[in-house]
Amino acid sequence: MSKFYTKITQKLQDFMEAQKIFFVATAPNSGRINLSPKGMDSFRILEENRVIWLNVTGSGNETAAHLNENERITIMFCSFEKTPNILRLYGKGKEIKEGNASWDELISFFPKTPGTRQIFDITIESAQTSCGMSIPFFEYKGERNDLNDWAKSKGKEGIKNYWKDKNQTSIDGLPTHILD
Repeated sequence: MSKFYTKITQKLQDFMEAQKIFFVATAPNSGRINLSPKGMDSFRILEENRVIWLNVTGSGNETAAHLNENERITIMFCSFEKTPNILRLYGKGKEIKEGNASWDELISFFPKTPGTRQIFDITIESAQTSCGMSIPFFEYKGERNDLNDWAKSKGKEGIKNYWKDKNQTSIDGLPTHILD
């Protein structure tokens, strides 16, 4: 049975911190829904109703475009080991880029990561757990270094050029404001 929460409890926090992968979903007012798996050491719980997520350069920048339009975001954690559980965080998010007033404070929560693009600062409105009893078991074998290696090979200027070429609009043509 599902259960709703108005905040992140210690039990929910412990569950999130034990997971190696999470999923981020956003949607524009009209257009495609984006759902992406995320990993690395990129998620932090700051308060019972506030989390941040470090986003690195990728093939698209859908989350930024969608949050700039309507702020809606859902983050899902799912257990692939031991006790079955699914946790969804529902909230409103905003993009923080290098140069924003809170950048220095928020980036200090994360290890230095090649290709860092932005941080999403998310206010949690509610959380929901569900059983997850149909989710298969998977074994965690480690992190991939492919994206970090790619970003290192590009260098800071190469990454900015990539943003210019590939990250300025969503797949539905919404602006991401990555270079603003």
